[in-house]
Amino acid sequence: MVRTDSFFGDKLRLARLLKGLTQKELGDLVLTSRQFIHQLETGTRYPPPDVIGAFCEILQVEKTFFCHQVGNDVKPEQCHFRKRKTTPVGLAYRVLAYSTIFEELVSYLNDLLELPQPDFPVSEHEKEPYSNLDIEKAAENCRKRWRLGIDTPIANLTRVLENFGIVITQFKGVSDKVDALSVNRRFPIIIRNSAKESICRLRFDLAHELGHFILHDGLETGDPPTETEADKFASAFIFPRMAFQKEFPNFKGSRLNWTLIYDLKMRWGMSVKAIIYRANFFGLIDATQYRSANVWLNKTGQSKIEKFDDKIRPEEPELLFNAVNILEKERGISPNQIAKILGIQPGLLSEITGIEFLRKEKPNNIVPFFTRRTL
Repeated sequence: MVRTDSFFGDKLRLARLLKGLTQKELGDLVLTSRQFIHQLETGTRYPPPDVIGAFCEILQVEKTFFCHQVGNDVKPEQCHFRKRKTTPVGLAYRVLAYSTIFEELVSYLNDLLELPQPDFPVSEHEKEPYSNLDIEKAAENCRKRWRLGIDTPIANLTRVLENFGIVITQFKGVSDKVDALSVNRRFPIIIRNSAKESICRLRFDLAHELGHFILHDGLETGDPPTETEADKFASAFIFPRMAFQKEFPNFKGSRLNWTLIYDLKMRWGMSVKAIIYRANFFGLIDATQYRSANVWLNKTGQSKIEKFDDKIRPEEPELLFNAVNILEKERGISPNQIAKILGIQPGLLSEITGIEFLRKEKPNNIVPFFTRRTL
């Protein structure tokens, strides 16, 4: 008789996809066949103890991981990928598996600590596509809702998003292959690319994903129209139109003032490339000036890393790290215990959070993003 009560194949599939392995690759690693892995994942066979042990070692999970079915797994339409049609299938499945397990972690933390709840205005716009004015207003409405003003730079965009319920993380093997991606569910998640050297580009990516949350709730994204809309939202959110038109002079018919442009970059935390685009968008420079400016940036090696990038203060996600530290300090629940509760090994916990818990120093100036629950 086939046993299915203590080993659920969908959890094997989840762990396998998280590691980016095919059925054949996993079969080779545990010295069995692709067909046998398929049978295990579909629930028609039950693995012997030594195979389960091999799975645990290779996939960095505990035996208890397989004892419960996958709950509400993340669906493809709930993820915002750039270039969805050209994203490798294996990478897409890996992101879905990652998001499902990561959401379990966030849910567990939320049960013990009152994490910030999502609070961003979702557009009720009925028509597609959005007009440029619609997008500008959506960004302004979000800023107003969060009391950021529409004429003030955002000093730390990462912290702002975390304060309003977005969990920001990075995942080795995924975040280094994409600009950024997001999942909009009970706990909105942004997976960022930590390999980017430009803090301005990173801030823009975060604002881009926020744009998807606000403009494209329930819509499939990844095509040029929705990606362009999210880019326009990011520009409007970081450097609102009224402030931009006030601080960026009309340079039509005159030479660009690069000193001024770099000063605006430092003040607003927006790349020069994005500033030049926005200036052309508002008609403050003409098409020839815009083309010339981009050529100059490329010739001077500033297509990806720009002058003064290293002078802008870097931003690191703090919410997860602070939450885990608070649990350990005030509840005596260590990262190792959290991993055990989730049925995964500590190394995998570090991998899915992007945090080396055992190596990283605890910050002295933590300002919690949440309040503690009393049990």
